Amino acid sequence: MRTADIRQRFLDFFAARGHTAVPSAPLPTPDPTLLFVNAGMVPFKPYLTGEQPAPWPRATSVQKCIRTLDIEEVGKTTRHGSFFQMNGNFSFGDYFKHEAIGYAWELSTAARKDGGYGLDPERIWVTVHHSDAEARAIWREVAGLPDERIVDRGDEDNFWSMGVPGPCGPCSELYYDRGPALGRAGGPAVDEDRYMEFWNLVFMQYERGEGPGKSGYPILGELPRRNIDTGMGLERMATLLQDKPNLYEIDETRPVLDRAADLAGLRYGADAQADVRLRVVADHVRTALMLLADGTTPGNEGRGYVLRRILRRSVRAMRRLGFHDPALPELLTVARDCMAPSYPEVSAHFARIADQAYGEEDAFRATLKQGTTVLDTQVAEVKRGGGRTLPGDRAFLLHDTYGFPIDLTLEMAAEQGVEVDREGFTALMNEQRERARADARARKSGGTNDTSALRAVLDAHGPTDWRAWDTLTTESTVLAVLGTADAVPAVREGELAIVVLDRSPFYAESGGQDSDAGRISGTSGEAEVIDVQRPLPGLVVHRVRVTAGELAAGERVVAAVDPEWRLGARQAHSGTHVLHAALREILGPNALQSGSYNRPGYLRLDFPWRGALSPAVRGEVEEAANRALRRDLPVGVRWMTLPEAKEIGALALFDETYGEKVRVVEIGGAWSRELCGGTHVEHAAQVGTVALTAESSVGAGMRRLEAAVGIEGFGYLARERDLVTRIAEQIGAPRAELSDRIAGLLDRLKAADRENARLKARATAARAGELAEGAVDAEGTLVVTATVDGAPDEARALALAARDRLPHGRPGVVAVATSAGAFVLAVNGPAREAGREASAMVKELLGGRGGGSRDVAQGGGVPADDLAGILAELPRFVAGR
Repeated sequence: MRTADIRQRFLDFFAARGHTAVPSAPLPTPDPTLLFVNAGMVPFKPYLTGEQPAPWPRATSVQKCIRTLDIEEVGKTTRHGSFFQMNGNFSFGDYFKHEAIGYAWELSTAARKDGGYGLDPERIWVTVHHSDAEARAIWREVAGLPDERIVDRGDEDNFWSMGVPGPCGPCSELYYDRGPALGRAGGPAVDEDRYMEFWNLVFMQYERGEGPGKSGYPILGELPRRNIDTGMGLERMATLLQDKPNLYEIDETRPVLDRAADLAGLRYGADAQADVRLRVVADHVRTALMLLADGTTPGNEGRGYVLRRILRRSVRAMRRLGFHDPALPELLTVARDCMAPSYPEVSAHFARIADQAYGEEDAFRATLKQGTTVLDTQVAEVKRGGGRTLPGDRAFLLHDTYGFPIDLTLEMAAEQGVEVDREGFTALMNEQRERARADARARKSGGTNDTSALRAVLDAHGPTDWRAWDTLTTESTVLAVLGTADAVPAVREGELAIVVLDRSPFYAESGGQDSDAGRISGTSGEAEVIDVQRPLPGLVVHRVRVTAGELAAGERVVAAVDPEWRLGARQAHSGTHVLHAALREILGPNALQSGSYNRPGYLRLDFPWRGALSPAVRGEVEEAANRALRRDLPVGVRWMTLPEAKEIGALALFDETYGEKVRVVEIGGAWSRELCGGTHVEHAAQVGTVALTAESSVGAGMRRLEAAVGIEGFGYLARERDLVTRIAEQIGAPRAELSDRIAGLLDRLKAADRENARLKARATAARAGELAEGAVDAEGTLVVTATVDGAPDEARALALAARDRLPHGRPGVVAVATSAGAFVLAVNGPAREAGREASAMVKELLGGRGGGSRDVAQGGGVPADDLAGILAELPRFVAGR
């Protein structure tokens, strides 16, 4: 049975039993604690925890998931994959244990002709929490399982919670005995390779309190509404039904593995180490395909870094298998054909996906070349100093500056007999990641360091009555005032705080649109709103600075958005949609927005494209955008289901999670249709103008357009006009001739520069000859010293030229200082053979302030008088070495 068929059979089974089939959420998640969806329940978390009412009593889904904590185990075990699909059925206060167990057993064991998977009931084992006698009894009743195939396990294996106070409950897991060829008998407690877990049933029935880890916390009591959360691993079920030894050999991954083996000239199964690398390639190429399809782009942090690492690991694995040509053009198309039956978008968007992936591979190949050179230099320096360990900060430099992966540094250093300070590297990596996480957490939580206080407000008062689409002003009540963590009675003039209102007209930052600015005013004080965020689903919080009096919890206030700010924000957000549509009109549908940001007067838009846009193309895009504004296209908003939105061609942002109904913003009908929660103008002409100000690269295969919008756009164009006028007046040329005149001036300047360089070279050569002739003999070594008034590069050129003019076969040392304090020292081959190295000499002469190679080195930071003394003493210094 194909994986796509297993997937559809699951959805059909539960749909026939009253479950609403919910589409998979995108892999990127708006949850600030996660980069990607890592479990099937993540999109349903607000309903399972009671933060929001569930739109349906029961639901089913096949959710795309990413986990990279075990990435080093990929390829080595039978069950670890970085991308996987979790089939789930969920009950929100509807059915509970008896039905959940019955559904799982029925679907697993029913004959295929009857809509089941046809697993042998005699080979299924289950585990239950040791305290859950109810689940054990249900398994005996529903499935007729004997006691020896119902295994008790403890909290670590069979009790679920989110690690914080909230819902929790026991689990029951289903395992399938794959036979004695794959391990020892005795059930899942003995061997989890032979007995493969394929389904987990979570019974959310209790509320837990504070406590560490997976056990040791108090159970506070029963939940008022009990929930069911289950997860059946799609790849694991495919492994069982297709009778494969591991998940890398199922129909969605084996073709990629086989193509990789063909390219490397290998046979899968012939070499254990090569097999691991082939499985890594099969897993990682599929994972990269799905991440790219959901809009993640390679980068140096967060989600982008995860994707970059996965792509580079796959390319590196192919190189270690002996294939050094570009691999992704050969492999990604195979992965696309494997996944398209379940996810047609990977075919529809493949041109964009491929462009980004191939660009990343090209960039990594260049990185390998550059990074290898740097690593070799660092290793050689460690060896010269008598060491055998590359410091952690050097490894971190390779990673952070050159994009050189640590596993590659470890491997290549080991090949040269050098270890790497892995602990030092890891410490620096952790520091960098924690800084990024702390910044992201603080930003998303509105500035407070602890969301537990915010959750208490949400639990006590419910979601914010949010009115940003309807009005600029509301009469509101202050529900809470928070400092950096805890609630406080009031906040006074000059202080910063987080204010939670029962009703708010302020737009909270999301979908690329910056938050609103404005004021909150009460009878006893007034505050400036400087940021607005949604730290928890349904809760809007305001970061404020009190400008007069005080704000206190319980006070009635007026919340007012700055109308000029909102007008600029609407212009910028609508301008972003207009520019996106214009870009696709000129470049085609692959120029799909992958990120945006807009605030009053400014917008930026990122999109996949290889190579810079020419001035002519940029002009076409700008013109297409402003033509739409001139036509004054109508701007409308419609609510519909997600399938309806996709049916009419609405574009979705990849990092958003959408509810049962979605908001579609249209500009000119089909010309621009996007799912969007932002604020917009009523007619396109209200945007004013879109003036492109910059176009740049933001990574391999990714470009960024920036533009000024509205009155700021007109201001930008006016400044450009004034600048052109001033230049024309200074040059004394009509505007129409300005370009040709400037080109002529540049040609003359280049010619003058070339002549100046030629004359400098002649002067340097002449002086170098004079210096070489006047060399001082220091115990058999010729020493040359000189000073120049120019820059360090002139001193370097003179030092090298003088060194090359010394008599052949005689050791020579040349030192040149500049009046600005730079110092360059060069040695020839015979001096180097005699043990005189430029880098070591410069460090000794300048007290460690310099460095370079064995042939030439440079330093500085020494007063001019001291340099004169160093030059004077150089012959004696050389003679004494």
